[in-house]
Amino acid sequence: VMPPRVTDYQGTPNPNALRCTLCSHLPGPTRAYRSPQQAAADPLAAAVMAIPGVCGLLLCENWLTINRRPGAAWPPIKRAL
Repeated sequence: VMPPRVTDYQGTPNPNALRCTLCSHLPGPTRAYRSPQQAAADPLAAAVMAIPGVCGLLLCENWLTINRRPGAAWPPIKRAL
């Protein structure tokens, strides 16, 4: 299960983090994951964490913030969303 469509990408002070505004609200409470194992019980988070280069995720209301591994490129991560 992938998140709703991304409508905007915003940089953050951390060059390895990207905030993604979504077209609709995410179900459930705000949550954060730092590994695929932590995200395993959350289908949406597990799908995002499975994208090569992703190493962290924060899900909240109508946005999510993705952390990438240093050296990972943003274009392939964005395409996978």
